Amino acid sequence: MRDPLVTGGPDSGPAPITHRAAVLGSPIAHSLSPVLHRAAYAALGLTGWDYGRHEVDEAALPAFLERIAKDQEAGGARWAGLSLTMPLKRAVIPLLDGISATASGVEAVNTVVFGPDGRRTGENTDIPGLVAALRERGVERVGTAAVLGAGATASSALAALAAMGAERVTAYVRGPARAAEMRGWGERLGVPVVTADWASAADALAEPLVVSTTPAGATDHLAAAVPARPGALFDVLYEPWPTPLAAAWSARGGVLLGGLDLLVHQAVLQVELMTGRAQAPLAAMRAAGEAALAAR
Repeated sequence: MRDPLVTGGPDSGPAPITHRAAVLGSPIAHSLSPVLHRAAYAALGLTGWDYGRHEVDEAALPAFLERIAKDQEAGGARWAGLSLTMPLKRAVIPLLDGISATASGVEAVNTVVFGPDGRRTGENTDIPGLVAALRERGVERVGTAAVLGAGATASSALAALAAMGAERVTAYVRGPARAAEMRGWGERLGVPVVTADWASAADALAEPLVVSTTPAGATDHLAAAVPARPGALFDVLYEPWPTPLAAAWSARGGVLLGGLDLLVHQAVLQVELMTGRAQAPLAAMRAAGEAALAAR
């Protein structure tokens, strides 16, 4: 019987698997992470590396990590790390041996790195990935900005904006509990956060930088409200793409970043953490992601 943790396939090639990594989440079938990481392994010549994808929710996560530990004890291929998407970014924290200061600051882990001794360390590459993606498009510093939505990605966006010198961020959310949560994150991260009701989200589009962290469809109604001369929009979705808001923004000549920009930049950092290589192949990973999206 095949070990359920072995996820080699046509993209992995015939080489024996010496190292494993994977992305976990629920739902997970849409994830582009395997495409990006496998492209990096190919470019780096890591022929014995495999990157899989597993449907894992909060209830199943402890057992999955225990299976990895037993696999290592049995002398299986070495697990290098995990990429985590929702709903696992906070659920994983109690199951780790330690987390980085960056991850601790937002209480969100999107990367687990396994040490040679099996120690599990949590990292957050979303925050530096956001910063790197913005800087790639010429956004070096931030005065004021708006964040659409709340949750783990929104708190990571606040941390990135704080790192870029934001003087004030307005968060557009639904309900007083979400508003209080975002203000709390602002206090913790050292960036002033003003909250506004979601009903007035169209006002956000006048800011020089807008970061949308909402699920598909949530901002579609805002497309008609894009100003004549928009600033920069970072919409963290990559499927469907472009969103109606992103399409309207681009049509008006605004700077536009999408979920693939974030995914690629944070994946570059994940590859470096998991493989120990100093420079992951950004261009090859981006090209693989674009090709995969175009084929869908």
